[in-house]
Amino acid sequence: MARAVLGVIGGSGVYDLPGMEDVREEAIESPWGEPSDAIRRGRIGNTEVVFMPRHGRGHRMSPSDINYRANIDVLKRAGVTDLVSLSACGSFKEELPPGLFVLVDQFVDRTHKRESSFFGKGCVAHVSMAHPVGPLLQGRLHAAAQAEGIAAVKGGTYVCMEGPQFSSLAESLGYKAAGYDVIGMTNMPEAKLAREAEITYATVAMVTDYDCWHPEHGAVDVAAVIAVVRENAANAARLVARLARDLPPEHEACPVGSDRALEVAIMTAPDKRDPALLAKLDAVAGRVLG
Repeated sequence: MARAVLGVIGGSGVYDLPGMEDVREEAIESPWGEPSDAIRRGRIGNTEVVFMPRHGRGHRMSPSDINYRANIDVLKRAGVTDLVSLSACGSFKEELPPGLFVLVDQFVDRTHKRESSFFGKGCVAHVSMAHPVGPLLQGRLHAAAQAEGIAAVKGGTYVCMEGPQFSSLAESLGYKAAGYDVIGMTNMPEAKLAREAEITYATVAMVTDYDCWHPEHGAVDVAAVIAVVRENAANAARLVARLARDLPPEHEACPVGSDRALEVAIMTAPDKRDPALLAKLDAVAGRVLG
């Protein structure tokens, strides 16, 4: 079994990860283009941790401008086996108030401007997304939250919109009626690409607002979101630190097969595969392509 390397993607307001020791910065090149930023590699306890700010330091990139393929490829090249996404989100339920962490286990993808796969013409692959979150990693996050006294609920559905605008009232009411729990702008195609890269993925959806459906709360604005994001950031750092300290030294085999997703996924016959695309897939799919 491989040594566990914990990856952390920091969302809005999380541009660094306090508590890491022996930190060094690495700029890793990707054949998929420019990632959001250089990674920061260090350790928490005995666990190696790799951190990437999703929007870049200084929040330079909107959700639609992020090169999700390059980010996941770089984290794969850095040896990440288990990936935690820290993401600000809006809530569709009274019982999921601002400040709460929702450890979602399902996604609905409403994005339309983003490259959502490493595969395509020249090498076709279809991975399962029935269970996009690694249950063991999700469970460890929940245990870490309980140990740190951080309010968190396990389970929920995250709908990912394109953005960068917030929802219209009609959209918000529609998503609420559909039974979704939270809404954000970044976890898709991130979760899909992590699955293709055989990285176990889990999300900490940090509630900042009630979107705009709530009759007693006004429309979402950046100032209000940032105020809650700052409060959430400190709890997120504590949560990740506890997770890292308690993480087993060896990567745990994922019950839903996230770390073996490509074994039966590639459809293209070996003699029909595009060499140029295969070269770009060296990190993501090297285990199965040889």
